[in-house]
Amino acid sequence: MENKTRVLVVDDDPEIRKLLGRYLESQGFQTVLAGSCRECEQALADRAIDLVVLDVMLPDGSGLDLCRQLKGERPELAVILLTALKEDVDRIIGLELGADDYLGKPFNPRELAARIRAVLRRGSAPGVETPSNAARYRFENFIVSPGARRVTDAEGTEIDLTGAEFDLLLIFLDRPGRVLSRDLLLDLLHGRMSDPFDRTIDVTMSRLRRKFGDSGVFRLFKTVRNGGYQFAADVSREDVAA
Repeated sequence: MENKTRVLVVDDDPEIRKLLGRYLESQGFQTVLAGSCRECEQALADRAIDLVVLDVMLPDGSGLDLCRQLKGERPELAVILLTALKEDVDRIIGLELGADDYLGKPFNPRELAARIRAVLRRGSAPGVETPSNAARYRFENFIVSPGARRVTDAEGTEIDLTGAEFDLLLIFLDRPGRVLSRDLLLDLLHGRMSDPFDRTIDVTMSRLRRKFGDSGVFRLFKTVRNGGYQFAADVSREDVAA
């Protein structure tokens, strides 16, 4: 039990706090609950926390300001922001302040649990397995080895990907079936270092489709009108014995 990842949920709505706490506990996490900035700071002072789920709107301050403070003091601490569904400004500012991910309200707790696992894998947080040479993804007839940054087909032939193409592929493999907007893909790929009108996502998507034989067919990478892109193939992640 002591090795469980500890998640601090900060939300001023007691019902939401309880719901998320119970659900995350059922998913194998240890949870701590807080309803304000002050309670969040106290919880962090009292115990070791691996990740904070942080609402932007709190009764005694801004979650964005608290995110800035936390990342300044403890850059290794993972933070997922909860924002109103349409508040793009909060989302963008939050990611610029160092938040590791965001989720728009309302949301499904199952998606939050998936986001937590993805963030912790990327950050190599304690108690969470991280992609390495000892783990790989499978989809269709392809095998992806994140540690070696290598993709091969069923015959063992390597698919030659650039760094950006490989990083974009991993983003989709961590979120199979989800519709990902261009803005979110830019956030995750470049950390908002690119211009909002940057077309690199579209260009990189075109290259990925071509290299995976998906051009003009869109079996793997689907374009969702007014939504973004979706990775439609079934994805499995497996451990490889050392």
